[in-house]
Amino acid sequence: MSVDLRLALPVAAAWVTVAVLLTIPSLLALASIVAWLLAGLCATVAVLRRGRTGFSLLALVVVAAASSGLVLGVAAGQLATRSPSALLQAASAGRFVHGLAVTTQTVQPGTARFTATLESVTIGGRQRAVMAPVTVFASKDPSPGTRGGSRLAIGSTVLLQGTVAAAEAGDDVAFLFFSARPASLRSGPPWYLGWADGLRARFADAAAALPGDGGGLLPGLAIGDTSAVNPTLSAAMKSSSLSHLTAVSGANCAVIIALIMAAGAALGLPRGWRLAAAVVTLVGFVVLVTPQPSVLRAAVMAALVLAAMGSGRPVRGLPVLALAVLGLLVADPWLARSYGFVLSVLATGGLLLLARPLAAMLSRWLPTALAVVIAVPLAAQLACQPVLILLNPSIPLYAVPANVLAEPAAPVATVLGLVACVLMPWLPGPGILVARLAWLPSSWIAGVARFFDSLPGKSIPWPAGAAGVALVSGAIALGLVVVLLRAAQRRRWRRLAALALTLLLVGYAGVAAGDRLRQTLMRPQDWQIAACDIGQGDAVLVRSAGRVALIDTGPDPALLHHCLDVLGIGRIDLLVLTHYDLDHVGGTSAVIGMVDRAMIGPPADAHDTRLAAAVRRGGATVDQVSRGETGELGELRWSVLWPPTRSGIVEPGNDSSVTLEFTGVGACASGCISSLFLGDLGNEPQARMLAANRGLGHVDVVKVAHHGSADQNPVLYERIAATVGLISVGANNRYGHPTDYLLQILARVGTIAERTDRQGMVLVSPRPDGGLSVWSERTRRSGTG
Repeated sequence: MSVDLRLALPVAAAWVTVAVLLTIPSLLALASIVAWLLAGLCATVAVLRRGRTGFSLLALVVVAAASSGLVLGVAAGQLATRSPSALLQAASAGRFVHGLAVTTQTVQPGTARFTATLESVTIGGRQRAVMAPVTVFASKDPSPGTRGGSRLAIGSTVLLQGTVAAAEAGDDVAFLFFSARPASLRSGPPWYLGWADGLRARFADAAAALPGDGGGLLPGLAIGDTSAVNPTLSAAMKSSSLSHLTAVSGANCAVIIALIMAAGAALGLPRGWRLAAAVVTLVGFVVLVTPQPSVLRAAVMAALVLAAMGSGRPVRGLPVLALAVLGLLVADPWLARSYGFVLSVLATGGLLLLARPLAAMLSRWLPTALAVVIAVPLAAQLACQPVLILLNPSIPLYAVPANVLAEPAAPVATVLGLVACVLMPWLPGPGILVARLAWLPSSWIAGVARFFDSLPGKSIPWPAGAAGVALVSGAIALGLVVVLLRAAQRRRWRRLAALALTLLLVGYAGVAAGDRLRQTLMRPQDWQIAACDIGQGDAVLVRSAGRVALIDTGPDPALLHHCLDVLGIGRIDLLVLTHYDLDHVGGTSAVIGMVDRAMIGPPADAHDTRLAAAVRRGGATVDQVSRGETGELGELRWSVLWPPTRSGIVEPGNDSSVTLEFTGVGACASGCISSLFLGDLGNEPQARMLAANRGLGHVDVVKVAHHGSADQNPVLYERIAATVGLISVGANNRYGHPTDYLLQILARVGTIAERTDRQGMVLVSPRPDGGLSVWSERTRRSGTG
């Protein structure tokens, strides 16, 4: 199989160059000039050397440099409106900003944050035109985009009022907008976007009436709307590597275009009319499912294929993919650093490059149809795995069999779901009937995800960061050489690759086993509090006299399962879900069936209620708790300090986080560690909680609220004067957690900050002299206080 890399290699080089330089905005203009000069120089040399050795290489360099110069130039030109100096100064000074923004996603009631594009801002009475992509952190007051509010369609214009913070250089948004007041709807979406919102809303309502996981998953499969997928199913889809099925991609576009072309042929339409109908349908499809990065990539590729078909030219996959990538980077250079875009391109490239040879190799032992079914998800998984390591440092063991079972049902659910979506406004009866038919394959996919998520050993731990990427990339490359390089004259290379792969895997297994043994031997066995390293989220264990409590479950069941496995925890006596944000409950599926009693805060919607019901079905007693309730865990007494007993005083969410205090009782009154767990309480509810619990005093350990955000009450931290402050936070998170403001508060009151982003898992044990001993995976400390 010949592979045409003449455009793919230069575009890939340009992509990497742009992705790196976007993190240094001040160099974009200069880098663009240098790239164009290099392209011109190499083009001149290429013309002089035409027909000689090295001409092809020079041509590749010319295309790479010109592509880089073009995209870098576009990025440099957009900086003035994307990150205007007035907004940067306002962010630095903490000034109040009024802004008109257009939503770039559908915002459901209860959404804590959403993306939008600021089109104008008023600062200090002066209005300025901008074009700044922002992430909006919604006001907690009932309003559009917040709990208790109404739905905002994509393309709606809203008035935002609050403060801004500059995002990290290279991020897909330029600013974080912290709303101080409810967002105010100024106008709905334009007609060319508004028509699709009604279709999406009706279809989502119809799907919500269908039972079980199938109803919640169906909008995701058909139109990419995952808002109805409950946290445990979302976690199961991720752990079984099926979450890509809810990201509309090339497969969906291909199915739609094939159906249109087939219908046109059946009606006897000329080729030109069929192509025109396919283009119009494609545009409508993109608007309907919303232009996410994977959708844009698939749509542009489909448009290029249709153009090639119209001109009678042959279609070659890799050049089309490369041209689509280049066009999209020119339209939005910041896509170069979008994980969704990267994974979409890698998966498509993997299918184009690897699916056919893998299927040919597998067909030597399997029926051809089965070989193809296995080769397709395997090719995509191999291509994406190096990037997936950056998101989750583990290797899923059941990804391929899960995809083999689920993939055939996906196009059926997609097509039937789209038909139901289109029929719903005009023919609701048939539309609902088709939706019920689509529910069957949707439920099958959800069942497959649940099944593989429930199996033991779902994933293999893997090194994080650049080392993990290099290791997995090397293993994949060597494996492909071993299985795909069949020529007899290259047998020596296959043997060398097999030897290198064996040494790599055996070496990794030995190092991993040795590190696991070292940590097991060095890890203190008398720990009382353990903060799991689960990224941007909370999952903290409290242990006493053989009894175990788990406060929150983090965002990912695989990471929580790994933490529990490392610590040897097989049973949870008390599970506390402080509130229902995904970074606090996303890993709950890892402990369903292991819990005796669960305590929860007030639910906000049906998703929250379903999560509580799932825990109850696992055999746990589930109670909604409020201030004043107490109980015992071994030799510790726990007390609920928040939320208040009267409902309606605080909105469900961060402000109603279940806040728990542990203190020693009996013989352990002076020998056990006292602790306070604040969930995601902000400044105001912290103050109210403190006022409601006037007896609250010193504790040994505090789980810092909201991952160390700036929304903190200094008086609370002064009152408790904790020796250790645990900050459960993800490395390089986009929120800037923990903030300097919080760290300064802790330093001022003498609380030592222990952070999972820098130290990994943190264990706290009592010392005989009454002090604390802190151990972490990456830092060793004999004791504190």
